[in-house]
Amino acid sequence: MKKFLDENFLLESKTAEILYHEHAKELPIIDYHCHLPPDEIAADRQFENLTQIWLVGDHYKWSAMRANGIPEHYITGPAPDDEKFLKWAETVPNTLRNPLYHWTHMELKRPFGIERILNADTAAGIYEEANAMLQTEGFSTRNILRKMKVEVVCTTDDPVDSLENHRKVKEDGFEIKMFPAWRPDKAMAVENSHKFNVYIDTLAEAAGIEIGTFNDLLDALQRRHDFFHENGCRLSDHGIETFYAEEYTQADLESIFLKVRSRKKLTHDEILKFKSGMLVIFAMMDHDKGWTQQFHIGVIRNINSRMHELLGPDTGYDSIGDFEVARPMSKLFDRLELMEKLCKTIVYNINPRDNELIATILYSFNDGSIPGKMQFGSGWWFLDQKDGMEKQMNALSNMGLLSRFVGMLTDSRSFLSFPRHEYFRRILCNLIGNDAENGLLPADMDLLGNLVEDISYRNAREYFGFLE
Repeated sequence: MKKFLDENFLLESKTAEILYHEHAKELPIIDYHCHLPPDEIAADRQFENLTQIWLVGDHYKWSAMRANGIPEHYITGPAPDDEKFLKWAETVPNTLRNPLYHWTHMELKRPFGIERILNADTAAGIYEEANAMLQTEGFSTRNILRKMKVEVVCTTDDPVDSLENHRKVKEDGFEIKMFPAWRPDKAMAVENSHKFNVYIDTLAEAAGIEIGTFNDLLDALQRRHDFFHENGCRLSDHGIETFYAEEYTQADLESIFLKVRSRKKLTHDEILKFKSGMLVIFAMMDHDKGWTQQFHIGVIRNINSRMHELLGPDTGYDSIGDFEVARPMSKLFDRLELMEKLCKTIVYNINPRDNELIATILYSFNDGSIPGKMQFGSGWWFLDQKDGMEKQMNALSNMGLLSRFVGMLTDSRSFLSFPRHEYFRRILCNLIGNDAENGLLPADMDLLGNLVEDISYRNAREYFGFLE
């Protein structure tokens, strides 16, 4: 029986072991999409204890604790941090075969070097040991990034953000590059006219202009897009249920905007038209500056309305959705292609039924201008685990070029989530190694090693150009 989480964890063959240890293990990390708080990197925050760095904001762990019968008092409630940690430790043995069991122990092992299994009996000792390390200089946010060999981290930022923290990090001469990513979802969220109008007023202030017409909105967004570009942004991101590709005219968009600015409720068709137009406009902005656009699709958010009312969004009450994808996705990309405005694109899905569908649509819009221009993104959220990653890579291999894949990202709010890159690399090496062992790939270690290095690091470096 293999030892849990040993040096060959997830590596099922000798070839897989060689690929990981000699080609993947020591590579730097380009984390091109995450939700780390920029202010905590700018301030080089020291976390008070393990609960603060590990449990606060982690809805994966919160959901598991609720499923384990832990009262909200110990999850997002006012319980002391040590009691919250103990409740998490009591939950961990019940996460066997859930990816949280792997992630938890990988995150204790790196960067803390703690290899004990977490449970109620070991909780106090692990908490004390990790807390002591967190008080040392080596465990500030910037030094954690250094320990994990991060070269680039891209945060997720609203167009109204001042980006002052990004500028501070750059001015400090911090060698790890932190770039913003443009997330303009609120500028098309007309389904709630009150929230939309509050946001537009905030956008107007950030852009330094009044927004009374649709053209004013475009002017404000363009100003903020320019500002983000000046501050190193080369990526956008959209968190949408599905793609929007309704027929619309410029007059439609202008009329809908005036209607919502008048605090009038829009029809369903008007909402879809406005979202469709805005996706095209955002894509054109990105294309004109040579950015990459990312789409995270398929989530039904905040489905537990009682708990959403109590705790707000991003608290663990979301699920996989089953939206129509193929027709609106292909129509949007075709519309942009006809205008010659389709930029580099990454699509992440959350419903595994859509894997082959998305891979084939994306493959239809490569144009030979850029290797891997249209990317089927890594397994995301509910698919961010061994089975989900393997299915994503198998679909990509069958329908496209795995060799051009830009690999893993954390998509996390936690500074302890970087072992997810190790998790991905081990799964990748195992997939390739097992194929070679079974005669499905040639036993050419130079060929296979270069493939692993490309997917783990080099493809992202070349695709995004962050380090040029």
